[in-house]
Amino acid sequence: MKHCASQSLTIDTGKSGPVSALLVSPDTPRACYVFAHGAGAGMTHSFMEAFSKGLCERGIATLRYQFPYMEKRSKRPDPPAVAQGAVRAAVAKAAETFPGLGLIAGGKSFGGRMTSQAQAAAPLPGVRGLAFVGFPLHPAGKPSIERAEHLAKIDIPLLFLQGTRDTLAEVALIEPVVQRLGPRATLHLEEGADHSFHVLARSGRNDREVMAEILDEFAKWTEPIVC
Repeated sequence: MKHCASQSLTIDTGKSGPVSALLVSPDTPRACYVFAHGAGAGMTHSFMEAFSKGLCERGIATLRYQFPYMEKRSKRPDPPAVAQGAVRAAVAKAAETFPGLGLIAGGKSFGGRMTSQAQAAAPLPGVRGLAFVGFPLHPAGKPSIERAEHLAKIDIPLLFLQGTRDTLAEVALIEPVVQRLGPRATLHLEEGADHSFHVLARSGRNDREVMAEILDEFAKWTEPIVC
């Protein structure tokens, strides 16, 4: 098992002020994932912690960070422009921390969507691919694909890690969305997992097994991108 070091950092987002960040890294990382949190929980959520630790064990560093609203303990997510500004500041911090290292950006749910919107608006410097841990294609109970329209403007590799019980991304919608993006996009479906990658006991699997599978998929996907 790789040794993983953890370090607290501060990221200056400009007008929105400083935000907290956490760097988790093996001694010699082969890539760094700039990992944004979801709308309802910050960077220290247990899922974020477990995912970061799992990537470290697979040779990938993570830079987690708070969006400005979460730093201020507000329950209302930042407007897209503010959130995208935080994404850009976090990517710049990762590039400064690991000069020359291949960067992957993305995040859990809301964090992944804000990252993809930022990339679509103007490429994130040094980022070689985007990875979404539960892309929120639509609100629960309101199936649509409008949130995916900006993805067509992105020309770097995309990884979608999705659960088949995810109420924010119905399989019947996310599959054709990814197919239309062509060979640069990869979809990995976790059978029976919900938006939090939780599986029911009757499935015969447990959350730990699901976590290991999506971490392995992420690590395998990064290999040709960052080498």
